[in-house]
Amino acid sequence: MGWQMYERTRDPWMLGLVGLCAALPALLLAPFSGWWVDRGNPLRIYQGVMVISLISVLIAWGSTSPAGLFLAAFLTGLVRSFSSPSMNSIIPRIISRGEIKRFSAYTTLAFQLAGVVGPGLSGILLGVGGYTFPYILCVSALVVGSLTLWTMENRFHPLSRDRVHSPDWKNELLSGFRYVWSHPVLLSAMSLDMFAVLFGGVTAMLPVFAVEVLHTGPVGLGWLRAAPAMGAILMGTVLIRHPVSTGAGSKLLGSIAGFGICILVFGLSKSYAVSFAALLLSGALDSVSMVIRGAIVQLCSPEGLRGRIAAVNAVFIGSSNEIGEFESGVAAKVLGTVPSVLFGGCMTLLTVAWVGWKSAEIRNLDLSRLEK
Repeated sequence: MGWQMYERTRDPWMLGLVGLCAALPALLLAPFSGWWVDRGNPLRIYQGVMVISLISVLIAWGSTSPAGLFLAAFLTGLVRSFSSPSMNSIIPRIISRGEIKRFSAYTTLAFQLAGVVGPGLSGILLGVGGYTFPYILCVSALVVGSLTLWTMENRFHPLSRDRVHSPDWKNELLSGFRYVWSHPVLLSAMSLDMFAVLFGGVTAMLPVFAVEVLHTGPVGLGWLRAAPAMGAILMGTVLIRHPVSTGAGSKLLGSIAGFGICILVFGLSKSYAVSFAALLLSGALDSVSMVIRGAIVQLCSPEGLRGRIAAVNAVFIGSSNEIGEFESGVAAKVLGTVPSVLFGGCMTLLTVAWVGWKSAEIRNLDLSRLEK
């Protein structure tokens, strides 16, 4: 959609608006979407997510004006707000608690694979046959996914009313936030991830580093953009075979601290090979933290609040990604490109030190104890 918009308008501001149309509903609707999932049938909701995703792709495909692309982006953000809560409500009802650690590794690996293969394949198909080929592939994938979901046996009945309902609707909508705020392990894990990506993310600055620091072209930039996801995929395959269990808290803190060090190395490097290796390792370490955090969210969520807690987690992730890119731009404007990245790496390390010092629960976390 971004390529379509830029080709038709040649206006970078319109690209920003496309991103905004997708980000705002995903963040603003999170409390409502989690509440809706908890009071309804998560499988039916996820089936609806797939159908509306298909509609948004068809709208984008047939769009002849920016308005159509804005509508498609809005619908994409709308279903994003329901996707994570419904999936997180389905998973614990079809697998045992002992398998959640391994499943968290599978979902992280799938997410990273999609992040590498999807954009790369769409770019290749776009170059070969224009918009038709990538849209045909996207529509086909969504149709197959939707049909597969409809073959699942529907055992996902709404929970009993007294477990998800409160006389005060405001209390219902905000109960997920309150639960996370009062839970030391959930709050620490989500905060660690949010601030690490908020300050340590360098995606927005990669074009500047590619041109001004590493003196490479678009191909080199493409490999730099892919490096973190490649590292995450490699680490994901390891974590599927060897799930994290004992010492999960120290491994979570260590992986995020390592991520911060990788960002510092990237900021100081003037060698393309060193910069690529730093980003590759940062993605691998980020994968460890994603897997552990995913398992924590699943194991620490009460049955009647799974959707709302997953929605809170989605807000933390969405805030760190979208606001993190904005923070990178502001910091680069004020401090300069390289100092802004070094500042982000230092802030990531300070966040790890602060959370590790203040939260004994996260330091001593053992996932095997949460499974009981």
